[in-house]
Amino acid sequence: MLFLTNRVKREFLDTCESIARGSLTLRTPEGEVLHFGSGQPEAELHLHDWSVVTALAARGDIGFGETYVEGLWDSPDIAAFIHFACLNLTEVEAFAYPSFWATLRYRLVDTLLRANTPRQAARNIRSHYDVGNEFYQLWLDESMTYSSALYAEGETDLQRAQHRKYDRILDRLSGHGDRVLEIGCGWGGFAERAADRGHNVKGVTISPAQKGYADARLDGRAEIVLQDYRHERGTYDNIVSIEMIEAVGQRYWPQYFATLKQSLSEQGRAVIQAITVPDSYFDIYRKSSDYIRHYTFPGGMLLSPGQIAKQAQAAGLRVVESFDFGTDYARTCATWADRMQENRGKIMQLGHGERFLRTWHYYLAICAGAFTAGQTSVSQVELAHA
Repeated sequence: MLFLTNRVKREFLDTCESIARGSLTLRTPEGEVLHFGSGQPEAELHLHDWSVVTALAARGDIGFGETYVEGLWDSPDIAAFIHFACLNLTEVEAFAYPSFWATLRYRLVDTLLRANTPRQAARNIRSHYDVGNEFYQLWLDESMTYSSALYAEGETDLQRAQHRKYDRILDRLSGHGDRVLEIGCGWGGFAERAADRGHNVKGVTISPAQKGYADARLDGRAEIVLQDYRHERGTYDNIVSIEMIEAVGQRYWPQYFATLKQSLSEQGRAVIQAITVPDSYFDIYRKSSDYIRHYTFPGGMLLSPGQIAKQAQAAGLRVVESFDFGTDYARTCATWADRMQENRGKIMQLGHGERFLRTWHYYLAICAGAFTAGQTSVSQVELAHA
């Protein structure tokens, strides 16, 4: 085992020597400070144990996240490190992805054991969203919006930026009627904004905690239903789905788009806000697994812009427009991470421990880094009947 660790350690340091973009400061468990590369972005990694490198070699970014949660490494800026790693993905490929057998195991878990059947989808969603509304209230804005904000130049107000995101969606809807279906309504932030602008909204969710909160805040101004999107049978003038498609899973993409098709009136519009990966990266992403799919959103999978267009076309829909604002999501995630850190004492008073906080901090930080690097993005995609 010692020989294996030393070999992997040497391979890791050789990999660090090969970086092509940005600079890395590495603090080793022995206290050495090593410098690699030059320029921006500047990243820093503090290893407390060389087993982190062994975990990287075996389990890729899943192992990296697991060892962070265990306290085996730290960084003053995880988002900056992930940004740096994404820019050097070709150079660090040997440590970025799980080994062949680990990938096979993770993909079997992701696609079979956690597949989003109607029953399993409810379990998958509850594992992330039903950890207590009080927890989310401590770091989301007052609208309880858990999706990317849309910032104006120089803006710092998160809630205002969230309302701008909602207003842009509402401005893109068809003017042929006011009946709106929201697939994945969360805690009711969009439904409330839409109701305030005169729309008749039905929101569906499979999270009991979210339904209870949304019902209370809307107090009859919108219909909130605990229902899987696949069970929808109505017809609506417009459909909105904000960052819900990521949780659908590849096997069920045709059903999701078929639901949009059958539920949308002839002159209607569907606006989907979706987190995406680049088309050029999709095949690599699809065949692998990662920390977020394995731990944060079990059963989920991102689409690429090309995949959205392909799935829409197969269902009899067409893309009218796509508006990309990925850098705003980097800022949104960074703001959430800061607010969570500011309220860590209150979060722990809710009964959550250090591992819980490190898990969430890592998740938000790696998202911020990936959006900054362009490894992921977010788009509002308008669909209409073909």
